[in-house]
Amino acid sequence: MSGGFDPAATRRVGRSGLAVSQLGVGCAPFGALAAGTTDASLAGGFDALVAAGLRYFDVAPMYGSGLAEHRLGENLRRVDRRSLVLSTKVGRILDPLGGGVAAGAAGGTYPFEYHYDYSYGATLRSLESSLSRLGTNAIDIVYIHDVNRRWQGDLVDQRYAEAMEGAYVALDELRRAGTIKAIGVGVNDWTILERFAGDGDFDCFMLAGRYTLLDHTALASFLPLCERRGIAVMMAAPFNSGILATGVRPGATYFYQEAEPEVAARVARMEAVCARHGVAIAAAALQFPLRHAAVASVVTGMRNADEAAANVAHMRASIPVAFWDDMKAEGLLDAGAP
Repeated sequence: MSGGFDPAATRRVGRSGLAVSQLGVGCAPFGALAAGTTDASLAGGFDALVAAGLRYFDVAPMYGSGLAEHRLGENLRRVDRRSLVLSTKVGRILDPLGGGVAAGAAGGTYPFEYHYDYSYGATLRSLESSLSRLGTNAIDIVYIHDVNRRWQGDLVDQRYAEAMEGAYVALDELRRAGTIKAIGVGVNDWTILERFAGDGDFDCFMLAGRYTLLDHTALASFLPLCERRGIAVMMAAPFNSGILATGVRPGATYFYQEAEPEVAARVARMEAVCARHGVAIAAAALQFPLRHAAVASVVTGMRNADEAAANVAHMRASIPVAFWDDMKAEGLLDAGAP
């Protein structure tokens, strides 16, 4: 029997001196204005997470066009900021919407749009704006955000050069000065992270959805590279946007789209193994990435106290070794996965 993981236990972030909780909090839900996600529900979730000992919170200007940073900042005002590790991202500059006064949050959206800018100056401006929205004088970890083909298309090589010549230089200077403690890159593409690792000195990478129960592609070369280099990996989106949290059901999502039949069939086979061993698929999804030594934290969004309590319990759940053996025996996990 495997005893699960203490969600509040910490792992080191490279050579930075930082340590993050094994369960990290992704703050994308703080940027939502949909029904059911309110300032009060988010505050309840934040309080539950802090009470459970979670100390790593990740956000980005992109999430809700600044709303997530603003809301997280409101909650940070109620705790000792020094007790938390906080990360945000650079690469998108927020611009106020033109054309007259917009409805703002009351209209269901925050009145900003963004454009990409990975230059040196834009990186500094982005951080200044994030500090203001967050209401803090310091950010611990800064990631260069979304330099990959999904977001940049045919401009990806140009954006990569801009990021290395601009954002990376700015962040490295801030790290050397002690203004920030660690720098990294956040994307959902491990191949470009290997490229960044070869061209720069990074403390950590945030990889979304690419080392999960459904996607083991990062296992062969990327994770061993990070382990050798001492680069901490924050594994975000462990539920692959939904289906590994909910299981197979109508409308279940995989990478933010309705899961295709072959994905649903694979998850259904996983659920059968889970049922035989009395394991919640969400517990397996949260714990699987942490079994690799390169992974420092599994980062997922939690929008209220109930979701916080559920994920904390899933992290702590005991999972039989035989469950993992059966998952491999049925070809559902890579044979080389720890």
